[in-house]
This record gives sequence, structure tokens and C-alpha cells, in this order.
Amino acid sequence: MKIGALTEVFSGESRVAMTPDSALQIVKLGHTCCIQSGAGLKAGFSDALYRAAGVEVLPDAQAVVDAADVLVKVRGPEVSEAQALRDGQTLISFFWPAQNPELLEIAKARGASVVAMDMVPRISRAQKMDALSSMANIAGYRAVIEAGSNFGRFFTGQVTAAGKVPPAKVLIVGAGVAGLAAIGTSVSLGAIVHAFDVRPEVAEQIESMGASFVYLEFDASELPDGAATGGYAAPSTPAFQAKQLAKFRELAPQMDIVITTALIPGRPAPKLWTADMVALMKPGSVVIDLAAERGGNCDLTVPDQKIVSDNGVTIVGYTDFPSRMAAQASTLYSTNIRHMLTDLTPKKDGVIQHNMEDDVIRGATVTRAYQITFPPPPPKIAAIAVQKPKEKVKDLTHEEKRAAENAAFKAQTRNQVGLLVGAGLLMALVGAFAPAEFMSHFIVFVLACFIGFSVIWNVSHSLHTPLMAVTNAISGIVILGALLQIGSDNWLVVTLAALSVLIATINIVGGFLVTRRMLAMFQKS
Repeated sequence: MKIGALTEVFSGESRVAMTPDSALQIVKLGHTCCIQSGAGLKAGFSDALYRAAGVEVLPDAQAVVDAADVLVKVRGPEVSEAQALRDGQTLISFFWPAQNPELLEIAKARGASVVAMDMVPRISRAQKMDALSSMANIAGYRAVIEAGSNFGRFFTGQVTAAGKVPPAKVLIVGAGVAGLAAIGTSVSLGAIVHAFDVRPEVAEQIESMGASFVYLEFDASELPDGAATGGYAAPSTPAFQAKQLAKFRELAPQMDIVITTALIPGRPAPKLWTADMVALMKPGSVVIDLAAERGGNCDLTVPDQKIVSDNGVTIVGYTDFPSRMAAQASTLYSTNIRHMLTDLTPKKDGVIQHNMEDDVIRGATVTRAYQITFPPPPPKIAAIAVQKPKEKVKDLTHEEKRAAENAAFKAQTRNQVGLLVGAGLLMALVGAFAPAEFMSHFIVFVLACFIGFSVIWNVSHSLHTPLMAVTNAISGIVILGALLQIGSDNWLVVTLAALSVLIATINIVGGFLVTRRMLAMFQKS
């Protein structure tokens, strides 16, 4: 089939749904590609690059719609674009079906199949098609760059001959994909980063990236349940929201940069940074509102505009952060599209198959064969498994603990006695038939194994990993065996024993050094 990419008609949109590289991969699925002339220019992809990749460049949108079996776009279609679809044609783009019932009805009436990239379920197998995460990652990174552009100081602290510059303090509200990208970028630039999320389980992720998690004191009944919404945060309870806002008011005077990313699917953006919080911030501070397209998390946000409050705080409400990095965003989004086409072309024979039994395809398909298939049924595989609470272990009395310890000791003793008896019988059997010279070497080997393994294995795992402990134990066996042989009268035995000691020592010392470097990766300065 022919895959066609259209120029985005949305004002200010610079992304394109097909790049020359993604077209080469699509051709391997058995398809051919075409694109509207000039569709990739704003993203840095000329028509010549597409032609070099074997893509047919057509003069206008109508020519692409007429020629293509599958249309790929970034933004959802305008009404005129939806009305141009034909029976049996497939559209793959962002669509937002819950917010666009009119477009759903038009696509249904035209008999077109619509695959909404914003409806890809958040399950492990679908991560390669998760365009929302791809774009959110770019938005989080770009938000920090925009903040730095509007902030009058360094992110990192500096001490110079001209004076001391304190590090910027950054607050990230919402630790989803965009929030984590903003945290990583801010930390790498040297800022002191604080982050908040209504899901306490993300605290470990935040702290592992070098930021501080903003904790609240609340009862369990006040905590919103974020596990039932496919990885997104759920709406806060009134009591929780009140404590949340109170904490933000406490932090507002200290923060130089605030980046808000809180969004709930199908709902307006929650108001988390109120006008009085902006008034508490220092002049020259910056608020970046990544939820501006859905109304904004800040009371003063104006979509698609940058304003300055009465007290000198800059509030950025741009809605096109991914488009401001059009080349990178187009590359990631076109890769998501290509992976979707891979799932739609299971035999790689150029034939699109809408397998409605597949969780990913069923979840993303919102119209099909003159029917509206939105909303989809829940996926067979849960998006995020809810961890069951651990059962409380009953506290044992002193007598019960002693009884358990005695039982464990007796069991261990029985096992050891059994092993010793078995080993003794084996050695007696070997001694009955083996020559005396063999037995002397055999006893050396057994002692080396026992002592070398015991000595090395009992080293604390805080000094080396279990895997390294095994290799070091083997090297310990070699050293002990070699030391017992190094006093031999045979020069060849002495030489081999000395080499064994040298090589095994190198292995043990190297093992500890490698482990030390591995453990240092998980230590904080």
C-alpha cells in the first residue's frame, strides 16, 4: 500500500509525520511512500532528501489524499481534511476522540479507519508506539531550555572573582514523562531541583535522578489513586489538594523556576499554581506551563503567549514545545508511526491488517468500517499492575523465636553431618583403590576447595557482588592449592604454582576493584 504524509495546516506546526529515514524503514514493510511537497521543510527535511530515499513527492494535499491508502499526520485533521477521506482509507495521527466527536462522526460517515496515536494503550509492548511519551519527553526538555532563556542567571552556582552566583532553584510539578525529562535536564545544568507528584511511588525515581521529592503529610483516605488511570495521575481529593496548595505557597518564595506538567486525560488541566503563588515569587522568576493547551496549571497562563506579571514573574504558556524542536520531534514521532505500521503489517507484505484482537491496534482504532469503535475495551494486559499490600508478619514471642532458631540449627546440623558422612565414605572408597600419590593430591584439592570457597564467600556483599564472590572464591581455591604445591622439589611444579598465585591474585584484586566501581554508581556524594 501507499503511505502518504501531509503538510500540517495547524498554525505554527513545524513537525512532519514522515522523515526520509522512517520512509526507508516503511519500504521494508512492502509499502511505498509519497509526501506533499514542502511538508518537511520546517523540520529541516527538503524534498530532495525525500526523493533520495525513494519517496514520491506530490505537488499538493489533494494529490496525496488521492494517491495514498494510508495518510499519516501529526495534528488531528481539520474538518475539511476529515471530509476528504474516502472509503477504506486509513488515517494515523493524533486525534483526541473524546474532545472531537464531530470528527469521529465525519470519519465514520466516510468509511475511513482512524488510528489515534493519543489512544495507544500504555502497556509494555506498546512503548515503541507511545507518541504521547515521545512528545512529552521533548516538551520537558524544551521547557527547561525556555526557562533558561527567560531566566536572568545561571542554573549552576558559580564562585568567580566578580562574586558568587547561587544555583537556581527549580520546582517541577508532576513527575510524568515530561516532568522526569525536565528534572534530568535541570539537574544536569546544575540547578537545585525539587519535584512533586500525587503518586508517592515516583519519589524513588525522582530522588534517583538527583532531585528532592516534596513530601506532604496526609491520611491514606486523602491520597488519590493513580494506579487506575493507566499511569496518569488521578484527580486529587479536596483535602489532599488543599494541603498540596499550602505546600506550594510555602515553596513559592524560594523557587526561581517553576515548571508545571500536570494533566489528567479527558479533563481540563488542574489549577495548581495560583495567582497568589505567582505574587509570592521573586521578580525575575519564571513559570513554564506545559498544560497551557488544556487551560494551564497556572491561573495567569495565556495559551501561546509569554506574559510578565505585575511583580515581574515571566509566565510562558506556549503550546508548541515539541514543534520548537521540529527535527528531533519529527524523528521520534515518525518512528512511532513506523512501529504502528509494523504492527499493522504483520507479514511485511505491504498489506494493512486491522487486527481488532490486538490490544494496541484495538485501543488506538477509533473508527472502522462505518462504525465508531471509541472508547475501546480495557486491554487484556493491565497498563500498570497494582501492587498488593504485603501481609503483616505476626510478631513472635521470645520463646517462639528461640524455638524457630533451634529448629533451623538442628536442620542445618543434620544437613552438614549428612554431607560430611557422605564425603567421608567417598574418600574411603577412593582411598581403597587409588594410589597413595593420588590421595595426597586429592586431599590438597579438597582442602583448597573448602577453605578457599569459605574464606571468599563469607566476605560481605557490600564489598563485592554475589557473582564476583563466586569468581573470587574460585580464584581463592587456586591460590590455596598453588601455595600447598609451591614448596615442591620439582622446578616445573614451583613455576606453575607461582604463576597460578600471580594470576589468581590479579583476578581477586581486579574483582574487588570492578565491584567497587559498580557500587560507586549507586552511592550519593
